[in-house]
Amino acid sequence: MSQIIAAKVPDIGDYHDVPVIDICVQVGDSVKVDDALVTLESDKATMDVPSSVAGVVKEIKVQLGDKVSEGTVVVVIEAAATADVAPAASAAPTPAVVAPTAAAVDVAADLDCEMLVLGAGPGGYSAAFRSADLGMKTVLVERYSTLGGVCLNVGCIPSKALLHIAGVMEEALHMSDCGVSFGAPSIDLDKLRAHKNKVVGKLTTGLAGMAKGRKVEAVQGVGQFLDPHHLEIVLADGGKKVVRFAKAIIAAGSQPVALPFMPYDDPRVVDSTGALELRQLPKRMLVIGGGIIGLEMAVVYSSLGARITVVELGGVLMPGADRDLVKVWEKHNAKRFDRILLNTGVIAATAKEDGIEVTYSTNEQECFDLVLVAVGRSPNGKKLAADKAGVVVNERGFIPVDARMRTNVPHIHAIGDIVGQPMLAHKGVHEGHVAAEAAHGGKRCFDALQIPSVAYTDPEIAWAGKTEEQCKAEGIKYGKGLFPWAASGRALANGREEGFTKLLFDEESHRVIGGGIVGTHAGDLIGEVCLAIEMGCDAADIGHTIHPHPTLGESVGMAAEAYKGVCTDLPAARKK
Repeated sequence: MSQIIAAKVPDIGDYHDVPVIDICVQVGDSVKVDDALVTLESDKATMDVPSSVAGVVKEIKVQLGDKVSEGTVVVVIEAAATADVAPAASAAPTPAVVAPTAAAVDVAADLDCEMLVLGAGPGGYSAAFRSADLGMKTVLVERYSTLGGVCLNVGCIPSKALLHIAGVMEEALHMSDCGVSFGAPSIDLDKLRAHKNKVVGKLTTGLAGMAKGRKVEAVQGVGQFLDPHHLEIVLADGGKKVVRFAKAIIAAGSQPVALPFMPYDDPRVVDSTGALELRQLPKRMLVIGGGIIGLEMAVVYSSLGARITVVELGGVLMPGADRDLVKVWEKHNAKRFDRILLNTGVIAATAKEDGIEVTYSTNEQECFDLVLVAVGRSPNGKKLAADKAGVVVNERGFIPVDARMRTNVPHIHAIGDIVGQPMLAHKGVHEGHVAAEAAHGGKRCFDALQIPSVAYTDPEIAWAGKTEEQCKAEGIKYGKGLFPWAASGRALANGREEGFTKLLFDEESHRVIGGGIVGTHAGDLIGEVCLAIEMGCDAADIGHTIHPHPTLGESVGMAAEAYKGVCTDLPAARKK
């Protein structure tokens, strides 16, 4: 006798209305427990919805582009009555029911250390340096020749170097409205690349010096666990080295999600790393994915002369941010884009002599000089042989941890992208400090009230704590204080009055629980909101704090005053 099982979206953390970007099965397919049914996209990562039962797919309840949340039925499966049903998988790291059996090897070690850190991105090198500062002999393993990981070498830092140049170019164009005109820019790609590489080089050289100063031994190679206390490293020269460790921190990061039908062997198809190489100046560029990474690169290439088309499978750009923030960005940047195609996917691509021809889910075809694939990142948890160490890795490659960043193996910790959303460098750094201190016997744990997000576009968008969408979804009674930059003397002087600052307050405690800023330097300004949330400030605390004038920063204080109804830089508030 068979039974009908409805496969539902599990707990996906703080995310809701997440778009379906891939359907992994068809009606009639046989599936096993934990087989991927559909793939979802949130922020900078993807997540698979696994099957909780073995059986045959009878019905698919969703289509590409559909928005789903926790509890949404995605697939109906006919399962045998005797079939084993697995517990619903969680998108966020949660303890697994069954841990893998750790291996036991008898192998001679080339290196011995108290702390091994696998991965030298911002979280990894921070964890290693903090471990060394605490007196632990530390070995840091990194597959690339320089420390800093994706963020420093091919991510956050080089992209910001290019975004700064793009911002200056845009500002120069606007100066003609103020009576100062410059000639048309002349772009030297070699010098642009050299500037970007110089910025990266200064930081990587600095990290190498700090590692040496702390006596952290850095080993270049790819590491995999042999057992709970041994790691084998395949060195850059092809040799091997075994490290015996007492404690470990896994900081192996993530990688861009690849679309299987894209002709990646063609240099005109790139991921974020390839886009930052500035191989060419395209006339027409397609960005697949309307998240932060794709839009930041769109701004860079647009400033360098490209016309941009964006294809986003979901219904909004920059998911995660409140829509009022994004609308300001969209209005200011409308000139950059030939088209923004929402609720649309790319289903095929062919390399041709005159460009990359793509086919949309609408069956329309277009040809582009350059195609950027920016559809998210996936964790590297399944590439480490973590099972040999007894470490649980969930079906999507994330490693579950507790508040002290410990895996199910008490002496092995994990941090950064590999432990879950959000995949942000500053989160990983703080987790690295927690892991190092916890491993040393400290009582530190990771209990942040907020983790800020920033899109370094023009204008910038930044938010921290709860968003309005989250408050509505969670039933939180909140009040809003909003200060438009059209009333800011500094914004007007800068010729950039399109932005605003918004604060959200809990209506019962009047404490600030979230905030969002859209405008120039929003990423710098959001730090005050982060501190206010963590310190438990209420509207009076922020509003009564004297801010310097005239600055963009004073808009934070005025947003608090607007919530209180006492802002004298805005029309008199209506009496409630």
